[in-house]
Amino acid sequence: MNTAAPLADRIRPSTLGEVVGQSHLIGVDKPLSKIVETGNLFSIIFWGPPGIGKTTLARIISSQTGAHFVEYSAVAARKADVMAVVGEARERLKTSGRRTILFIDEIHRFTKAQQDAFLPFVEDGTIVLFGATTENPSFEIISPLLSRARVFVLEPLSAGDLSRILKRGAKEISVELECEAEDFLVAFANGDARKALNLMEETARLYKEVSQKTLAQALQSKFLRYDRVGDEHYDTISAFIKSMRASNADAALYYLARMVAAGEDPLFIARRLVVFASEDVGMAQSTALVVANEVFRACETIGLPECQENLAHGAVYLSKAPKDRSAYDAYMKALADVKEYGNLPIPLKIRNAPTRLMRDLGYSKGYEKYTRESFLPDVIRNHTYFTKIHKGANC
Repeated sequence: MNTAAPLADRIRPSTLGEVVGQSHLIGVDKPLSKIVETGNLFSIIFWGPPGIGKTTLARIISSQTGAHFVEYSAVAARKADVMAVVGEARERLKTSGRRTILFIDEIHRFTKAQQDAFLPFVEDGTIVLFGATTENPSFEIISPLLSRARVFVLEPLSAGDLSRILKRGAKEISVELECEAEDFLVAFANGDARKALNLMEETARLYKEVSQKTLAQALQSKFLRYDRVGDEHYDTISAFIKSMRASNADAALYYLARMVAAGEDPLFIARRLVVFASEDVGMAQSTALVVANEVFRACETIGLPECQENLAHGAVYLSKAPKDRSAYDAYMKALADVKEYGNLPIPLKIRNAPTRLMRDLGYSKGYEKYTRESFLPDVIRNHTYFTKIHKGANC
């Protein structure tokens, strides 16, 4: 085993029985298992998010069916490379009867012309094409090629799937994986096993242990954080916003004047007015967003010193406007669910279905335009975010 290889490669499954997740494709009478069982190879497009096993499945099928496996990334592969593979595949098939699987990772990055180039060799059986893509193949793969391949949709790994993979990885690098650290990695990964394994391995190398604390430190070390202009900048804009929130126009004008006099960028202040118009005034007076945007535009076109009058106009208007944070609060609740649950599968009935492939997969089936049913993913279908507009609101 290559100990210099990334952890995700070192613990990569070598049989379908070792694969975690994708139970709809693997198991008794499932399609990928039947391919391995019968040796009946055909071209396949694996469609799904990163880090869920597309490359692994392609390699396993090749190994267990005895096919010759050639792997390229569409980012680096040239037309000449593909043609060389085709020539070798033709000779191999002629002399030994052994088939060749050409695996193209990120196949959506191939141009239409590149896809056209190997279409004849897929059609005549010289090569079996396996493609992996994170993008919708209906839009990224040419129709003639798509019609000659079977599309398998792979799902994001569940929290349980990720936990099993992380335990396998922790054993490989001989570290203890605390429950809190495991939960941290699962949340961080959002269904991507490679992402979780990379962070765990990096943390183990840096700190010799994997805990919630060391994981956070390893993650933060990747980013350069700095304060460009000091506390006064942030304290003053904070005081300005809080004064408008309290409907105190006098205080808002005072802190606005301090910022302008200190040479603050007027567009920075104007941007805060635009944010405030939706965050704090919101549904109580929706025209506040129109006014704030016009203030921003005035600052762009006029500049200082004249635009300070536009800033003052906007500050007083927003200070005196009624306040309602119901839209903002509702969005924050929705965002909390996104962070907790990750990218939950969108119900099929409300997915876009502009192509035949997508309709065949059940997209948009049963959709009704005017219904009171929840369109949220199943796990959170009973959650409510926006409840009411506060008293005094005027939409």
